[in-house]
Amino acid sequence: MLLENKVTLITGAGTGLGRATALKAATEGAHVILVGRRKDKLEEVAQEIRSNHGIASLYATDVTNPEEVKQLKQQVLADIGRIDVLVNNAGGTKAYQLLRDMDYATFQSVMQLNLDSVFLMTSAFVPIMREQQYGRIVNITSQMANFYLENLGAYSAAKAAMEALIRTYAIEEEQSGILMSLFDPGNLKTEQNPYGEGDPATVVDKLIALAALPTGSANAQTVRASAD
Repeated sequence: MLLENKVTLITGAGTGLGRATALKAATEGAHVILVGRRKDKLEEVAQEIRSNHGIASLYATDVTNPEEVKQLKQQVLADIGRIDVLVNNAGGTKAYQLLRDMDYATFQSVMQLNLDSVFLMTSAFVPIMREQQYGRIVNITSQMANFYLENLGAYSAAKAAMEALIRTYAIEEEQSGILMSLFDPGNLKTEQNPYGEGDPATVVDKLIALAALPTGSANAQTVRASAD
């Protein structure tokens, strides 16, 4: 199993790609840590994992809130004692709005969800991985980091900034046994994206492969679900 005995924390784990990733990670032997704002959704995923003899823990957390992320780190260390894999999955477009019509509060909320959350979670758990001299961090990106469409300017900016952040972080930690990567799942049909076309369950194999990269693999690579 690719993630046997690996403690694997997934943000936005209650629905969509996060949920599909959690279920797949559990079948690959991981102790899955489910993180998200809605405890009821996390409990549903945890119950499904446990019903199939998997291991799941859950923590209702707003990953855009620095204090909640700090508390999450402390709880995970107290309860489990380590973390091997982090999947920064939480994100979303939020409002479809032209930049000229967008107020700062809306712009800031998109940045907090797609960029700040990645910085906060990565900064919280990298020190643990550094001490272990092992860690894998998978970050969900989008083609919108490189393409530009009306009404998605803030989202595109956030994803582009997140990619730059992770590539820099990867260089800084390359001597720490930590591999970071970017995964573009494509246009999936989820709760946040009801007009999407793909089933999240169809792309998670590639994501799990990144979470289980062997030592010596390429760092800061981008993998797209649509690529052969």
